[in-house]
Amino acid sequence: MENFVTDAINLKSYNLSESDKIIVMYSKDKGLIKGVAKGVKKTKSKLGARMDMLVANKLMLHKGRNLDTICQAEALNTFRKTRENMDKIFYSMYVSEIVSNFGVEDDPCSADIYNLLYKVLEKISDASSKIEILLSVIKFQLQMMQISGFAIELNRCLVCGCVVGESNMYFSQKHGGILCANCNSEHHVNSVMHYKLRDFLVSLADSSLDSKSMYEDFANEKICIVSFELLKNYISSHSPKKFKSVSILQDVV
Repeated sequence: MENFVTDAINLKSYNLSESDKIIVMYSKDKGLIKGVAKGVKKTKSKLGARMDMLVANKLMLHKGRNLDTICQAEALNTFRKTRENMDKIFYSMYVSEIVSNFGVEDDPCSADIYNLLYKVLEKISDASSKIEILLSVIKFQLQMMQISGFAIELNRCLVCGCVVGESNMYFSQKHGGILCANCNSEHHVNSVMHYKLRDFLVSLADSSLDSKSMYEDFANEKICIVSFELLKNYISSHSPKKFKSVSILQDVV
């Protein structure tokens, strides 16, 4: 058996014994991984707070037959400001749960997903308002779904393929995109989407977490919450696992 080094973000943990924990992490090189943090529950543990949730570490792990063992951990980012604000904590929990639910072991997209998660956690931590938090999370939702193969079609009707311009449309959560009014007469989707909301989502989908789209300076909390909820419901409906953080978020939103 051999050791390996990787960057990873702690997603959740389980008690293994009186002093040990299993840490579930998303790594830059190997996707979802699990590692035993031996003695982490002891006061003088050499791993200590670096095994807390929502901490990014550079790790050395010993490859085991069933479970790897965390040998060393150097904190890359603790996202300290997140722990001072409940909104930041809950939204950070939510994005990490998306990665936990959609991520897989030996993920070929591991570097893209790791970098996206790291960046959104950083943006949430440094945000100065709830609107800033929501804008970052919405970008993450859109980009994570694209990487995971669940990209949302927002320009063309999923049925007839026509470009939907400045007219209202319908959003199909089941099919992951919009329907024009003509096609929806047969499909009976109830979720009406105003074209301005669609344009807002398209602009965020096309901008990175480090850039600002033309709509962001004009965004208010209401449109951000509507967008977040729409994407949250879509992601939940396609997730292979049930979300635990969603019920908590109802009170935050």
